[in-house]
Amino acid sequence: QVQLVESGGGLMQPGGSLRLSCAASGRGFSLLSMAWYRQAPGNERELVAAITGGGNTNYVDSVKGRFTISRNNAQKMVYLAMNSLKPEDTAVYYCNTNPPIWGWGQGTQVSVSS
Repeated sequence: QVQLVESGGGLMQPGGSLRLSCAASGRGFSLLSMAWYRQAPGNERELVAAITGGGNTNYVDSVKGRFTISRNNAQKMVYLAMNSLKPEDTAVYYCNTNPPIWGWGQGTQVSVSS
């Protein structure tokens, strides 16, 4: 059974920083493209950042230059460094493959407010 466990969220003021972590238990992790997604209240889940097994990255325009996705294949971990946070970054953040093929974890709440 594949499990995804996200952590690292919190309440931050605008301009602050957070680092999200995702622990995965799936087989073949190093071969899979992984991604961070987010879902704000009333909105559909959207892809925020993706990283291939080889380390190539892509970002949604709204987070380019502020967020950085990375991974550690040996530890089956995916990270999202979030800088210059904005109120519109408020959402529950999830990790999964890209495209998502595993069940969703519980996510981690990121709230940005003054």
